Amino acid sequence: MELSSEWNELSERIIGAAIEVHRHLGPGYLEAVYEEALAEEFVTRGIGFVRQHVICVQYKGKPVGTVRLDFIVEERLVVELKALEALLPLHKAQVISYLKSSGAKLGLLINFNVEVLRNGIRRIIFT
Repeated sequence: MELSSEWNELSERIIGAAIEVHRHLGPGYLEAVYEEALAEEFVTRGIGFVRQHVICVQYKGKPVGTVRLDFIVEERLVVELKALEALLPLHKAQVISYLKSSGAKLGLLINFNVEVLRNGIRRIIFT
């Protein structure tokens, strides 16, 4: 699936904010520290977001639980943060599940526990 330039621009703005956070903090902190710093950077850059956004998980049309997204940006893009030694296939599956449940089409999985942040970013498109 090809995304419009609007989607690409939004994801680039988010990635730029994450790079700025990583530039100042580097690797080694807990996920909550990066979440707080990224929220501050979103505010500074005028990026609309909801933090710890709760979504309902449905099974055959019935609610079976809730999950919290680290960020939903501009009501359409999921951002999931990690501070781990390595991203696993499970983390990508988690974002895909969040996309499915939220109705969003694009997610960014960002692992701050890397030397160079671009090595810790995964764009995930739900088709």
